[in-house]
Amino acid sequence: MKKLLLSMLLLLALPTLALTEELKLGEPLTLTEVTKVSEINKYPEKYAGKRVLIEGLVINVCAARGCWMDIASDVPFDKIQVKVVDGEIVFPMEAKGKTARVEGIAEELKLSQEEAIEMARHQAMESGGTFDPATITGPVSFFRLRGLGAEIK
Repeated sequence: MKKLLLSMLLLLALPTLALTEELKLGEPLTLTEVTKVSEINKYPEKYAGKRVLIEGLVINVCAARGCWMDIASDVPFDKIQVKVVDGEIVFPMEAKGKTARVEGIAEELKLSQEEAIEMARHQAMESGGTFDPATITGPVSFFRLRGLGAEIK
């Protein structure tokens, strides 16, 4: 009876143990100073092409390939996307709702209206959502992080 009880307790503890483990992906993190996502979004020209370390809650992950994730900012309703080369790093769906530290290169994407429509259509397909091309009315420019390494816990 004691062995059965001990086995059941151990099985109940395993999911909790798994949630507390840290998942390391890609290159090891080398930076120690965290740059706020809000700072990158507010002053993109200051960070363009620079290696930065960010930290925040994972609010979305690419369901198709795990090739991107959205990290919440320190400012409500603000975020930044972390994009990696397909297959080099795969962000697991289980990362959603966890805290991530990500090191990468801040980059600006400038898309024509056609490119922006195609990108939005592709992201909607990956996340299982819908997309109305009429919502994009011109060229789009935004900042994201080209992810090099991540730690998720």
